[in-house]
Amino acid sequence: MRETLWFLIVGAVLVFMGLAATTLRRLPISAAMFYLAIGYGLGLPGVDLLRLDMVGDAHLLRMITEVALLVSLFAIGLRLRLGVLERLWTVPLRLGFLAMLATIPLLTLFGVYVLKLGWGPSLLLASILAPTDPVLAHDVQVHNPGDHDLLRFALSGEGGLNDGIALPFALLGLALCAAPPALAAELLNLQLAASMVWGVVGAIAIGGALGWATTHSVAWLRMRHAQALGLEGFFALGLIELSFGAAQIAHTYGFLAVFAAGVAMRRVEHRASGGASPRKVLGTVDSEDVEATAANPSKAHAYVAESVLGFTIELESIAEVAVMAMVGNVLATLQAPLFTWQSITLTVALFVIVRPVSVELALLGSSATATQRRLMSWFGIRGIGSFYYLAYALEHGAAADVMPLMPLTLAVITASVVIHGVSATPLMNWYRKPRDDEPP
Repeated sequence: MRETLWFLIVGAVLVFMGLAATTLRRLPISAAMFYLAIGYGLGLPGVDLLRLDMVGDAHLLRMITEVALLVSLFAIGLRLRLGVLERLWTVPLRLGFLAMLATIPLLTLFGVYVLKLGWGPSLLLASILAPTDPVLAHDVQVHNPGDHDLLRFALSGEGGLNDGIALPFALLGLALCAAPPALAAELLNLQLAASMVWGVVGAIAIGGALGWATTHSVAWLRMRHAQALGLEGFFALGLIELSFGAAQIAHTYGFLAVFAAGVAMRRVEHRASGGASPRKVLGTVDSEDVEATAANPSKAHAYVAESVLGFTIELESIAEVAVMAMVGNVLATLQAPLFTWQSITLTVALFVIVRPVSVELALLGSSATATQRRLMSWFGIRGIGSFYYLAYALEHGAAADVMPLMPLTLAVITASVVIHGVSATPLMNWYRKPRDDEPP
């Protein structure tokens, strides 16, 4: 009976969200809020259909969240249809690197001097909360390839970059938690800096090379030999796994490699299409002879990229349901109080002080307008990325050091899902309105 009930619940949720997706886009509410509430309801006393323990199930939670992030990062990379040397890339690069490098020390100092945590736990907490979310931010991100709006492009690129870059800081925080204070300074050395540089450069090189090679190989087989037709989902999943696995073997940042693979696939399509939009290149596809379009030399690259993007977007939506339901369920089973003066103060400080200061510092001298900077400062959404690093820390660190950070992290995630979810639609409508009224 319990299994049957699960089929009914999951089926009803998926059908409802499929029907309500369009309506939700017009309302000041996000789908993630529904998923969070559903997960919470499944874990309430008396219901007990799902009871996930953040500590005991840390490995499972980390694995599921990792898969969700990989799919989302690849999908974001595929949406960013712009030459890699174009000036527009400087803004997401500033946000992804510089804003994050400003966020971590600011949050670390807040943890030490306001929350009264040790330096190790404070750095670990800052690393957990530093990355912005690539999954929950879809309301403010690029939706269609070719969208070069600075705000949406910057927030999308930032979400693709900083989830991987947070890893070395999280590892350093875990090391500081375990190391005697006298040895803490020795962890900060040139070897650490060199490993971080290699982690970034190597990941981009590996992901970019695999994305370029895979896309060219599939298109060549289709155009020259009418082979490798269909099953774009296999190419997408295979490229994601190859990029992540190769990056891990090379001791680079796997999340960044997957993002780079998506960017590389889109870059190949962009060059092959001669700058024309992929929809214009594809034109009308004959449903009775799809393979003719897939093998057409002038359309093969666009068909691969668009088919893979459509597949990953569907997977991304399913991943969002699963992970946000897990977060909600963890909230229902959490033993410690969620909203305390510490968690409320941390949330306010992150949203109102740390994020705006970090963005302003990172964008000094940039082309972003005052309005765009304010919106970038506000939409530093925290969610699945932070949940992943919390699970990672619980899996690899000492429970005594990490458990005090659990309610703080979950409170920030919950507040972000609700506050940013409510504000995204009206603020983005307000942002778009003057631009919609401008003459073409």
